[in-house]
Amino acid sequence: MQQAENASALSFLYRSMRVTLFECRKKGKLDILSPNERRYFSITFHSESFLDSTDWQILRELQQDARLSYNELGRRVNLSAPAAAERVRKLEEKGVITGYSAQIDPAKVGLPLLAFIQLHCNPGKCLLKTSSVEKYPEVLEIHKLSGAHCTLLKVAVSSMEHLEAFNERLGSHGPLISNIVTSSPFTSRMIDWEDPDVNLDPPANPGWSE
Repeated sequence: MQQAENASALSFLYRSMRVTLFECRKKGKLDILSPNERRYFSITFHSESFLDSTDWQILRELQQDARLSYNELGRRVNLSAPAAAERVRKLEEKGVITGYSAQIDPAKVGLPLLAFIQLHCNPGKCLLKTSSVEKYPEVLEIHKLSGAHCTLLKVAVSSMEHLEAFNERLGSHGPLISNIVTSSPFTSRMIDWEDPDVNLDPPANPGWSE
């Protein structure tokens, strides 16, 4: 009985917050929201961005070949070229499509060695706050992490000596662990989340429930 009442109360609170957020959005008064309310607002509207089956078809095609003409794209998804162009424009405006770029093989441009480096920045030595991308041209990706290491870097270098020199430079920010990539059997997966056949709910723990 208590659980049902709690669920009902949470549902009512959720609906009430949604109404408040929608009204603030319509009136352009998001600045009056607290930081937590603004975060909730962002999550709510991102989760409700609707992609239909045609949108997903377009995303699949462009992820495989971003150079498709609108004529060819429209043919593949059963739209006219102007309709396909309009769909792509809306996906770009929503931030679903964030850009188009060429994929380069680092080994073919003299950087055959890849490594993932876990970095724990010392106090006052945060890599992102005390350095710049120009100082580390070897870095391909940077990810901020929870846990013992605050930063994960993916780097491409020309040799083991180059990696050692890079680690010496990077080590000025704090202790690090380097992991050399021996092979990459699975990279650049297409994002296809239209109808995932996965369980999104965590398993129940009956022995620990009240």
